Amino acid sequence: MLKRSPNQSSEPSKFLVSPASTNLSKQETLTQEAWRKFRRNRQAMFGIVVLLIIVLSVLFGPFIYNIPLNKIDFAQSTLGPSWVHPFGTNDLGQDILARVLYGGRISIAVGIFSMLVAMTLGTLIGALAGFYGSWLDIVLMRLTDLCLALPRLPLLLLVIFLFRDAIKAIAGPEIGIFVLIVLVIGGLNWMSVARLVRAGFLTVRELEFVTAARALGASPARLIWVHILPNVISPVLVAATLSVSTAIVTESTLSFFGLGFPPDVPTWGRMLNEGQNFLEYAPHIVIFPGTAIFLTVLSINYIGDALRDALDPRLS
Repeated sequence: MLKRSPNQSSEPSKFLVSPASTNLSKQETLTQEAWRKFRRNRQAMFGIVVLLIIVLSVLFGPFIYNIPLNKIDFAQSTLGPSWVHPFGTNDLGQDILARVLYGGRISIAVGIFSMLVAMTLGTLIGALAGFYGSWLDIVLMRLTDLCLALPRLPLLLLVIFLFRDAIKAIAGPEIGIFVLIVLVIGGLNWMSVARLVRAGFLTVRELEFVTAARALGASPARLIWVHILPNVISPVLVAATLSVSTAIVTESTLSFFGLGFPPDVPTWGRMLNEGQNFLEYAPHIVIFPGTAIFLTVLSINYIGDALRDALDPRLS
């Protein structure tokens, strides 16, 4: 029989690690691993740098480059890039750089707020369908299928054409159109998020820790928002980044068709609309806002792809 050494103590070793600390260490390791994978993605770093430059430019650029947006000077119309006008002027003699900087605020704000609307609707519907199942799941998923079957762009054009005058009378031309565009774009982009959240809930709700929390008396709301949703949030974050770029392109499309903001409010899409008739002898009118849309969407897509790879547990 082995005997205890006199130097050995009967007390538990201080070097033993509790399960809670082990879980915390493991969680920190997974977070660090995801950040390391994201940081090593060169496309993601390119996207972050470009997006940061664009966001800082549209936020603070108009204060530094303080040129009137709607000042008309026909003597300076369709001038090419120069030291006085770095991006040139349009057919009305208005400075394109000033309009690109101001329009970027609107386009990016539409993208962010539309994403928030889509994420809120999609997460709520997907969580309810995946958690409760039964007839509620059937109704919500059939509603999702119905919305997916609708042609988005024609429906967007129709809704904005029908309600833009009413919303302008209520909230004003700028704020009213902004709210209407955000609600319409966000209201037609939540379906993919709802499917992702529902699939995650169907998997996680059957795991042991959820069963234990239910046995301890946790309410359905606590089970949904505290125990299950944090474990299915990764694909939602990826969908959120990609939804921003989709909303920016959609807003630009609406403005290109003349159903977006008023003519005196420059957005990237409206600038493309204004410059389409001058492509032959003044292509810079279209090149600069088009490049702004391209770089913004490309950088957001790079970040979204890198997030998907970093947060995918199958690649760990």
